[in-house]
Amino acid sequence: MPVDPVSLEVFKNMFESVAEEMGVALQRTSYSPNIKERRDFSCAVFDPEGNMVAQAAHVPVHLGAMPASVRAALEVFPGALRPGDIVILNDPYLGGTHLPDITMVAPVYAGESGQRQLAGFVSARGHHADVGGMTPGSLPLSTELYQEGTIIPPIKLARGGRLNHDVIQLICRNSRTPDERKGDLAAQTASIRVGEQRMAELFERYGLAETSEHMAALLDYSERVTRQTIQGIPDGVYSVLDYMDDDGLTQEPVPIAVTITVSGDEMDIDFTGTSPQRPGCINAPEAVTVSACLYVVRCLLHEQAPANQGCLRPLRIHAPEGSLVNPRPQRGVAGGNVETSQRITDVLFGALAEALPQVIPAASQGTMNNMIIGGHDPVREKPYVYYETIAGGMGARPDKDGISGIQTHMTNTMNTPIEAMEFAFPLRLRRYALRRGSGGDGQYRGGDGVVREVEFLAPARVTLMSERRRRPPPGYHGGHHGEPGENILLRGGFEEIQLAGKELIDVEAGDIISVRTPGAGGWGAPQHRHTHHH
Repeated sequence: MPVDPVSLEVFKNMFESVAEEMGVALQRTSYSPNIKERRDFSCAVFDPEGNMVAQAAHVPVHLGAMPASVRAALEVFPGALRPGDIVILNDPYLGGTHLPDITMVAPVYAGESGQRQLAGFVSARGHHADVGGMTPGSLPLSTELYQEGTIIPPIKLARGGRLNHDVIQLICRNSRTPDERKGDLAAQTASIRVGEQRMAELFERYGLAETSEHMAALLDYSERVTRQTIQGIPDGVYSVLDYMDDDGLTQEPVPIAVTITVSGDEMDIDFTGTSPQRPGCINAPEAVTVSACLYVVRCLLHEQAPANQGCLRPLRIHAPEGSLVNPRPQRGVAGGNVETSQRITDVLFGALAEALPQVIPAASQGTMNNMIIGGHDPVREKPYVYYETIAGGMGARPDKDGISGIQTHMTNTMNTPIEAMEFAFPLRLRRYALRRGSGGDGQYRGGDGVVREVEFLAPARVTLMSERRRRPPPGYHGGHHGEPGENILLRGGFEEIQLAGKELIDVEAGDIISVRTPGAGGWGAPQHRHTHHH
């Protein structure tokens, strides 16, 4: 059966459904609210060379970076991955993103038992709420990787279908919440097994040759669509410079520069001019930077094109070594994955907005507003760690207002339902509301941020990792900027203390933290005021 548009569509959906089903298995069997409720995980399917062929619609910052994990597994175990093996890793300098994101990679074999062949890989990545390190939640305001948690280079978690329980014990012993880790790791393993099984069924049903042919054809198809899309962007050189608030250690703003050169059907993305790597933990591993580039290009494509490695073929990405967007080991990267990835996305869209003013929306909130809480639960009499990212404004679009109170760009997680949070942790939610009027005015208004206020029922240690507290999300084409975010501590529930964007604090029972997330930029000059009232 030759590759034709119908067979290609069928295989695209089959590969994607494998990744989706892996995700369902992971979510339903996981222990932590972070994976079960917020769905901070991602699954994808790869060809034998380690090219991503299909992914589920999970978390963009994970997905673009997962091929690096598969490549790392292949480099560490060249030709040594057998049926039933699973490689586990989180080392940001060997295929990971930041330490809480633990990735598992497994080979898929097909063919008769005598001559089975490597036919591809499946991979699952989950954000584990605590993997050790200097502060609960393993997203500290660190200065080096060692402070951020347990570093796992690519090692074998399973050989020939047999799990190495010693490795699991080692990881769990280094976490403040070992039972939760054990449950989540088991869920991730189950998800890998589901992926292997479904892929093996595909190969059995359609044969190795045909399935592999369609894998290659899907990569070519995405490349073709990407080239057509780039062809539609006016040739030229588009540059943008923006700044991150700080690196959590000093007040110095941190420049991120990008120059996009479009010529014909190719795009050159150059980060020269970006800050050198920082002492603080906002350095973004190269895989995260590539992830942001893949996401932005994927946003330009029409819906049908699968987001896979083929989309990257027409791109040349230059992230200078030793810079914020491609640090050298062993720099801290805890915040690079969550915060810097968002600003990289902002500058890429900013540059493209010059070329495609009628397509690109204004800047969204540009942060994940990470809040990590750890302490001792007096009711359950054991330690707990809670992690969440908080929604904000989405940038105004060229033809409509931005959406309020939504996760944007590199994060695609849900919010934790109040009931789930109050059930699982000694926390009480005092307020959760839209932050009215925080979106920028314009022909179309930017979306509003939110206010989320958490009261502590027992002493705890809190890390806040947020951006856009000093520099607001810009409006485009005459649109006004959104309001910057604010983090406030209410001591004893009343006394207001202004917190920095990146802060580590100890709180007492009765204290409240109020996170007020940024609104987004407006699009176009505000014209007829009366038509735009909400």
